Amino acid sequence: MWNALLDYLFPRRSLTGAEGEWVTSAERAKLVSHPEILETSVLRHLGLRHLDRIVAGTNYRESPLLRGAVASFKYRRIRGMGEELGAVMIGASNLLNTKDASVLCPVPLHWTRKFARGFNQAEILASCLAKERGWEVRHLLRRARPTGSQVGRKRNERLQALRGSFRVVDDAVIPSSVILIDDISTTGATLEECARALKDAGVVMVQGLVLAHG
Repeated sequence: MWNALLDYLFPRRSLTGAEGEWVTSAERAKLVSHPEILETSVLRHLGLRHLDRIVAGTNYRESPLLRGAVASFKYRRIRGMGEELGAVMIGASNLLNTKDASVLCPVPLHWTRKFARGFNQAEILASCLAKERGWEVRHLLRRARPTGSQVGRKRNERLQALRGSFRVVDDAVIPSSVILIDDISTTGATLEECARALKDAGVVMVQGLVLAHG
């Protein structure tokens, strides 16, 4: 009854404004996987020295509804959108190097950001991937300090703002291979700083799996 009242007072709107559900079947058909890979040589050219690979589930050109879906997930706090977006990442996960026993590590939010949002979107995406692929999720990292929004910052500004902002959690069991999970990677700065902390702790290979890059 309470949910029905909420739906009446605040009707669900889909990505294109249709009433009744967060994602229509027609919209879901457009949220499909078009994987992209940034190999090690490309990342080094971009100045990312610790991250070994980025695999993106899709791109904004092939999935024009992606921006709206991510905004609904993160800022409208629609947790159920995580399963829709997780499916896009699952389609690209076969392009990861998993010859070693890799574990999934969601990129952490600072506790103040997580408290304000109510959840960490990377944790939900990692859970979807783990359920589908049978991979283990480990929370290996924590944010040592808030870094503020990265929107509008240039690459060097992002790298500087994030430097030293991640720490490996105390008593973490360090695997040889880690797959970092996040929603969007713009410059790769966040994934790079996570990779720096992990490699300093002894991880050999660090890859990133995101919805989209750029």
